[in-house]
Amino acid sequence: MGSPAFSLHDEGGAGGSVRLALGGFVTLADGAELWARMQRRLRGARAVDVDLGAVERLDGGAAALLHALAREHAAGGGTLQFRGARTEVAKLLDLYACRPAERCGGQAPREPGLLADVGAFALSAVDSTRAILAFTGDLVHGMLQAIRRPRTVHLGDLGGLVERAGTDGVPIVVLVNFLVGAVLGLQGAIQLHRFGGDAFLANLVGLSTVREFGPLMTAILVAGRSGAGYAAELGTMTVNEEIDALRTLGQDPQRFLVFPRVLTLALAVPVLVLLADLAGIVGGLLVAVTYLDQPASLYLQVLREGVGAGDVGTGLLKSLGFAVAIGLIACQRGLATRGGAAGVGRATTSAVVAVLFTLVVLDSLFVNAFSLLGW
Repeated sequence: MGSPAFSLHDEGGAGGSVRLALGGFVTLADGAELWARMQRRLRGARAVDVDLGAVERLDGGAAALLHALAREHAAGGGTLQFRGARTEVAKLLDLYACRPAERCGGQAPREPGLLADVGAFALSAVDSTRAILAFTGDLVHGMLQAIRRPRTVHLGDLGGLVERAGTDGVPIVVLVNFLVGAVLGLQGAIQLHRFGGDAFLANLVGLSTVREFGPLMTAILVAGRSGAGYAAELGTMTVNEEIDALRTLGQDPQRFLVFPRVLTLALAVPVLVLLADLAGIVGGLLVAVTYLDQPASLYLQVLREGVGAGDVGTGLLKSLGFAVAIGLIACQRGLATRGGAAGVGRATTSAVVAVLFTLVVLDSLFVNAFSLLGW
């Protein structure tokens, strides 16, 4: 490397004071050499004057370095002043000066407190609710337009969507609900047997399954499978600007993408719930036969007397509400995705969490409504 582009001369001084003259091109590229030479000159000096009249060029990095030298010298009990700078050099030097000096080091960022976290969560919840309501309004408007012009709705993929959301989900839905029915039957059988109520096991399993566990467990599984899939699929289309391309072609994303998916879940989830109810009841039957030595005919007779069509209907009504909620939230989070691949992951996670929370809230609302109506 060549010699530094700056020049530094000692012009003497007396009584512990030093006068230096800095000139030439002072840039950060020669910062290490400038720092070392200045440190040697400043060692042991109290008052230092640096004449900048010969400086032809000064960049921002070098200006910050000179101010850092001044602060370090001041910390040791001395003073360092810059004099004679030309107009442009003086402006740049003044730009990098710290006022007041104690703020030059900056303040360490503070961690947000509990109230800040609660407030941020509340604002996020409000924003999410507003976004979901606005999205629902857009979808309703799109549905009205679809009724007027049915050909604008993209139903060509409906068969494939139903297969993925419904048929492909049958094994896991049946297995999980069978196990839930068996566990519920076993726990109920243990308690009922103590009081001689073995015959009521069918009522316990049947009502719990068709009114609560069947619709809710099926909705949770659909949210994990189809809801997450919809959010990821639409999120990927959003970050790849495919949604913008659809709008450019005059297609409404709500009618073209969202409506078929919501319709798919509305058709598939009630059927899955019926299969889930059957699987849960069979799980309870298995416990009744093996653990309580109860005849299968007795279990089915009590079940027929205790569980009516109205009980099954309330479960199906719940499942329809769950299906619409899953479709709306998953598609809304997918279309609101920002930030590339990482944004798709965040949107998918957010969709699943929001759907699960919404399912619990909807379930409690349905239970209270059915209680008031006497169903």
